[in-house]
Amino acid sequence: MNIALIAHDKKKDDIVKIAEAYKVILEHHDLFATGTTGKRISDETGLNVHRFKSGPLGGDQQIGAYISDNKMDLVIFIRDPLTAQAHEPDISALLRLCDVYEIPLATNVGSAEVLLRGLDAGFYSWRDVSRGQDRDSLHF
Repeated sequence: MNIALIAHDKKKDDIVKIAEAYKVILEHHDLFATGTTGKRISDETGLNVHRFKSGPLGGDQQIGAYISDNKMDLVIFIRDPLTAQAHEPDISALLRLCDVYEIPLATNVGSAEVLLRGLDAGFYSWRDVSRGQDRDSLHF
């Protein structure tokens, strides 16, 4: 599965903690992140992370393009709801794309844990169908 990891500045410590806590799950998947978030996760956990540009410089839009091209399966975006973001329209567009393309999205630590535990339990087989893989190999 392709997993996007994004965090606002004040939430970067939280996403690194999530990545460390769920490293044994995440290391079996392809990880993508916006600039600084990806660097911190990679440096602090040793996980291999493909880094896009930082969010304000287009990283959110790059991940959005992957979503619209059916190349992203799960998004963990730990948001800071109490701080105004200069690139709020890009953030809103990314969240909207997750809804349009039915991509599971976590926006806080609690929902991230639920999605990652679901991933570990094999609850995302329907993503294989949406990517055109063989239905007979799926276990719902």
